[in-house]
Amino acid sequence: MRGAGLRLLTPRAVLAGGLLLRVGMLLYGLWQDAHMTVKYTDIDYCVFTDAARSVWAGGNPYERSTYRYTPVLAWLLTPNIWLHPTFGKWFFVACDCLVGALIVRIVEARGADKRRAAAYAALWLLNPQVANISTRGSAESVVCAAVVATLYAFQCRRVAWGSVLFGLAVHLKIYPLIYAVPLLCALGRAAREAPLQTAARGRMQATGRRLAALCNADRIAFAAISGGTFLALTAAMYGAYGREFLDETYLYHVTRRDHRHNYSLWFLPMYLTFASPRSAAMSLLTFLPQAATVTTLGLAFGKDIYFAAFAQTFAFVAYNKVCTAQYFMWYICLLPIIWPHNSLRLVPGGLLLVGAWLGSQALYLQQAYRLEFLGENAFFPLWAAGAAIFVANGWILHQIISHQQIAPCGGTAACHTQHTKRE
Repeated sequence: MRGAGLRLLTPRAVLAGGLLLRVGMLLYGLWQDAHMTVKYTDIDYCVFTDAARSVWAGGNPYERSTYRYTPVLAWLLTPNIWLHPTFGKWFFVACDCLVGALIVRIVEARGADKRRAAAYAALWLLNPQVANISTRGSAESVVCAAVVATLYAFQCRRVAWGSVLFGLAVHLKIYPLIYAVPLLCALGRAAREAPLQTAARGRMQATGRRLAALCNADRIAFAAISGGTFLALTAAMYGAYGREFLDETYLYHVTRRDHRHNYSLWFLPMYLTFASPRSAAMSLLTFLPQAATVTTLGLAFGKDIYFAAFAQTFAFVAYNKVCTAQYFMWYICLLPIIWPHNSLRLVPGGLLLVGAWLGSQALYLQQAYRLEFLGENAFFPLWAAGAAIFVANGWILHQIISHQQIAPCGGTAACHTQHTKRE
């Protein structure tokens, strides 16, 4: 029976199972929206649809209050207006499945066979939390697809394509900018140390070689193409929608102060100073520990762009002043790629990590229920639960890092071998 089960565990079967899971949840969501008071569809999806309606009518997507995204997303979802209201959800499901297919390719290229690759891809494709977020109408799967495709392109040494995708990913959601650090590390060639010389000329030659290694052709191409892609998209949107585009899409998130439905450690300080002039300053200061931690992780693990990106994203979300369940998808899409190179066993190590992750969130939701539904003064317990989430996430990241084997990307040869096997 076990052998038969393993034979059924193929990339095609896992992809089909992931698609069926999402189709089932999407259809159930339509029923719940039609028959129950509590709706299945996320409020963000209504915001996306209203913004799409505005641009389809020749207007401005920011006419819809709380639309804080690039107009590109509103244009992508205009079929919600002229084709069918659920088009966006099907599009997000397609992006989910694309991420799953890329995970299979990447894990295979990094040394796993098809069955192992399928098993790891199932962590994303058969994950009900991931499927729930996409089928409710969250657009995070679009960004995840752009990020994973970017990293895969760089693994295959397709610098131009990877740079274009990176510029697109940063335009869609600014947080992928943190991956510039490990990508630049991966694109560097180690400078060969010159023999020890006392002459000034020898020292100058060695310095010149190091500078040449820092500014190699791949790094220059990456900076030029990714920066050009981002600036071209941003300039086009600015030309169409003016300063409001910059304020709502990018600048808003710098001083954003969400004091409700926020897992962050910063929830209570933001709540207490919400109407104070100090609030904006505190909002900016929260970036300092986040930026320092994320940059350090990118430099430390730059040889393995997937693990560096995972560690950076996990820390970015944990330290962020705003944290919601949708943000978890940013690092969950990278977990199946890095986990084959981790020495933690599923039992008990892996289960302990999952237990700490889910348990801390359950504690938070318990306190949030007291505050939101029972009307109790549970602000401090809610903040304490957010602190517990932060501590749990710190411990989880430490455990993953301490058991991780850094696996530099295989480059073009690995990708070529994989494509040959598929043919």
